Amino acid sequence: MTQQMLDERYGRRRSGGRRAAGWIVVGAVAVGLIGWVGWGTVARSIDEIDDDLTAFEVVDAHTVSVTFQITSPPGRGVACVLEAQDEEHGIVGWRVVEYPAVDSHARAFSEEIPTVALATNGLVNSCWVT
Repeated sequence: MTQQMLDERYGRRRSGGRRAAGWIVVGAVAVGLIGWVGWGTVARSIDEIDDDLTAFEVVDAHTVSVTFQITSPPGRGVACVLEAQDEEHGIVGWRVVEYPAVDSHARAFSEEIPTVALATNGLVNSCWVT
């Protein structure tokens, strides 16, 4: 039996009004969801910081020097975590550095990290807006 035969047999009629109202609700929810995801993406990118390690040098058994650059929102302070690792990627030294707000978008820095053992590399773990 087809749906039309069943509808004729039991006296049901299809209502176009309910279907249209359902599509309007689905459309409104979809627009709201797209707007919410879009705003979340924009809000996260406003305070986004990009860090690029340009060089590191193992100075001695207790010091690693890292050179890096960051791009950050102008007029906002920045803090970064710097790490020194041994050959098994264990952290043998770390340091948090803070930089004041400036009008420049991109900046370069060179910092030393004190270590408790001989390190094989230095890196920028993460940076954030302060």
